[in-house]
Amino acid sequence: MTRRIDHLVVAVQDLDQAGSFYRRLGFQVGARNRHPWGTENRIVQLPGSFIELITIGEGAAIAPHRASTFSFGAFVQDYLRVREGLAMLVLDSQNAETDAALFAQKGIGSFEPFHFERSGRRPDGSETKVAFTLAFASAQDSPKAGFFVCQQHFPENFWNPEFQRHGNGATQISSVTLAAPDPERLRAFLTAFTGVQPASPDGDDLSFRLGDSHIDVLTPDDAAENYGSVEAELDQPSFVAFAVRVEDIHAHAKWLDAAEIPYQHIGSRLIVPASAAFGVAIAFEPT
Repeated sequence: MTRRIDHLVVAVQDLDQAGSFYRRLGFQVGARNRHPWGTENRIVQLPGSFIELITIGEGAAIAPHRASTFSFGAFVQDYLRVREGLAMLVLDSQNAETDAALFAQKGIGSFEPFHFERSGRRPDGSETKVAFTLAFASAQDSPKAGFFVCQQHFPENFWNPEFQRHGNGATQISSVTLAAPDPERLRAFLTAFTGVQPASPDGDDLSFRLGDSHIDVLTPDDAAENYGSVEAELDQPSFVAFAVRVEDIHAHAKWLDAAEIPYQHIGSRLIVPASAAFGVAIAFEPT
C-alpha cells in the first residue's frame, strides 16, 4: 500500500505569530488547540493533508523518551531548544498498531503505539472529539528529523471542506525536502518507512513518490540551489522545505506582494525563504 503525506509538524516559538504569518501567506489557520501533555498547535488543513504549527505551551508536562516510548512532546521541546522549522514528517496509517509492529520488524523503530484524544472545533464553533494513534520510526544519526505515521479514529470530525478553503488557492502539499550530507544512507530507512522504492533523478539525490506527492532527499548544496537558500544542519539530515500547489501562481505572486512577504522566482515556483518563514522554506507551485 502506498502511503500519503498526512501532515507536517512545524515547530515555532510563538504560535500566534506563526499563525498570523501563515494567514498573511493566504492560508486559513485554525484555532489554538492543546494536547494533554502541553504542546499547543494551530492547523492549516488541505484536502487529505495538513500543516501543524506547534509550540510548547505554558505549564507543559512533557514526558521524557524511554527505551520503548518515543515522546512526541520531548522531540518538539528538544528541537525548539536549537531552532525553529520543519521538525517532523507524518504519513497516514490505517492501523498504527500494525505499523508499529512492521517498523520493529524492519528495524526502524521499536516504540509502543501512542494514542491520544483532544477536543476540536467545527466551523460553527461547536466542540467535537478527535483521536489519533501514532507509530514512530527513527532514522540513524538524525536527531533533528522526526518520522511517524498517524491513524485517525474520528476522521469525520477532523476533515472539513470549510477549513480547506484558502485565499491563496492552496490545494495540496506536493513535496517535502530533507537535506542530508549523504542521501544514500537514508535509502533503506525511507524505503521501509514509506513502502516505496526511490528514484535517483540526479545522481546522489533520492525521490520517494507517494501518490501525487513526493519526499526528496537532497544534498545541502542541491537543496540550496532548489530553494535559493536553506537553513540546515550540514552534518545531519534536516527537513528544510516543503511545497504547496496553488490554483493560480500569478495571483499568488500578487498576494505575496500585497502582504509584503519576500520570495524568489525559481523556475515555475515562488519560494518564500526559510529566514522569513520560521526556519523552513516554502515553495508555491502551479497545480
